[in-house]
Amino acid sequence: MIIRPLRVAASALALLAAAACARTPVVTSTPAPARQVGYATGEAVVAAMHDRYAGRWYHTVTFRQKTSRLRPDGTWDVQTWYEALELPGRLRIDFDPVSGGNGVLYARDSQFVAANGRLVRAEPGINDLLLLGFDVYANPVARTDSLLRRQGFDLARVHEDSLEGRRMIVVGALAGESRRKQFWVDADRLLFVRLMEADPRDSMRVQDIRFVNYQPRGEAWISPRVEIHTGGRLVFSEDYTDIRTDVPLDESIFDPTPWRNPKNWVK
Repeated sequence: MIIRPLRVAASALALLAAAACARTPVVTSTPAPARQVGYATGEAVVAAMHDRYAGRWYHTVTFRQKTSRLRPDGTWDVQTWYEALELPGRLRIDFDPVSGGNGVLYARDSQFVAANGRLVRAEPGINDLLLLGFDVYANPVARTDSLLRRQGFDLARVHEDSLEGRRMIVVGALAGESRRKQFWVDADRLLFVRLMEADPRDSMRVQDIRFVNYQPRGEAWISPRVEIHTGGRLVFSEDYTDIRTDVPLDESIFDPTPWRNPKNWVK
């Protein structure tokens, strides 16, 4: 669900997980003055998000994901991924067929990549979308603030905007700073809805990632669709089905070795 576009080849696994890497986009425009939004800092926004759903957010999620990536020739590559989250900070993705042993794991502030059932790469890595869309409701506020700074968000820059008729609070940029790394929060529901930053492949273009079509899950929420737009064009999407919250998960599935685990939730 919350990982940037990636390509799986038969002979090897080539994984682009740019969501785990911090970048500092270049700002070329002169920012307009920010409007007062009731939040002086990003830390205040994070605290409000956390406190709104404290004790009411789910702890685990599993789902089947249809992953669609736009090819250079204009056709779509469609894959199936199986994902399991345990909050905070743990996300396992198995690529179809699960028997192939290919996937990626986020745990312990690190990213692990598996190919053919073996761990082939391990490196520090935070997934921005996991952090903002899920962990913000489970982590202590101070830890979320620390991780956001590590990921390159300037929590001193806050302004108000709107998206599809809804009032938004923007953290990480002032008005007009479209290529500065920033996240947007629905001001009424206090849900993460958008991440904007310079495209990692072309810093002159803006990459726009959105959580859309939020659905209630008890007193919490989940977005069953994620979209990535680059240069105003949809280039990647994720659609979730068979979504289940607060399901029991065996702790061992969040250990990258061995990758093929008989206790995996995917049957």
